[in-house]
Amino acid sequence: MTAIMGIVNVTPDSFSDGGRYADADAAIAHGHRLLSAGADLIDVGGESTRPGSERVDPAAEQQRVLPVVAALAAAGATVSIDTMNAATATAAIAAGARLVNDVSGGLADDDMFAAVAETSADLAIGHWRGHATDMYARADYDDVTAEVVAELGARLDAAEAAGIPRERIVLDPGIGFGKRGEANWRVLSQLPRLVALGPRVLVGTSRKRFLLDALSADTDATAAAAEIDERRRDLATAVTSVLAAQAGVWAVRVHDVTATRDALRVARAWQEGAAL
Repeated sequence: MTAIMGIVNVTPDSFSDGGRYADADAAIAHGHRLLSAGADLIDVGGESTRPGSERVDPAAEQQRVLPVVAALAAAGATVSIDTMNAATATAAIAAGARLVNDVSGGLADDDMFAAVAETSADLAIGHWRGHATDMYARADYDDVTAEVVAELGARLDAAEAAGIPRERIVLDPGIGFGKRGEANWRVLSQLPRLVALGPRVLVGTSRKRFLLDALSADTDATAAAAEIDERRRDLATAVTSVLAAQAGVWAVRVHDVTATRDALRVARAWQEGAAL
């Protein structure tokens, strides 16, 4: 069954839940709630990658995430560290992280691949064309899926050349990163082309704007409307997670673990002809 990666953003400015879990204790408690809800691993991040966000100093990033990583790992959780900084990746692995989730695919920090290669941790390589401040500057594609597959293939080769075995590598098409609305749907509709490269595939659609665009959602800024939008995004996330699972992905990265877990279980019961 496709694994569920629960998101814990230890940040004041992430696009969906920024500020809710900026305190270490709140973040740790949220991680435990996600595990209780059925998450298979927890992705802890200390730097927002929402469009327009500014970079965070690695020291500040580590101050945010390391207590959370250490506490969750000590409790037996499988922890991933969401970072583009090699120094943070190394420190988080020492604190107990078993996967480095680098949305930049090693392009933001030239030392990332070498740093991970010296450990036993796995590495998720995201498709990326630039930092959040200008991620749409290079968002033009002739064939978006072919280009994503080719560019991730090149990063896969670079990671292997740095000494990371293929079985420790995960590929992520970078949904929402340097891709406008329709481009995301084209990549998702052709996920088997990425799965065919061989390594495990991670997909993260959770609460991203292109989901609401597909629902023709209003952009009312009131608190009530924002809550409704979040529920709609979570439902759309659960649907895309099921479709990604059917395409053969290894894991989906989500905020609402319960909705995704339930959707995956229903889809599996449908396929197997029985509740499991």
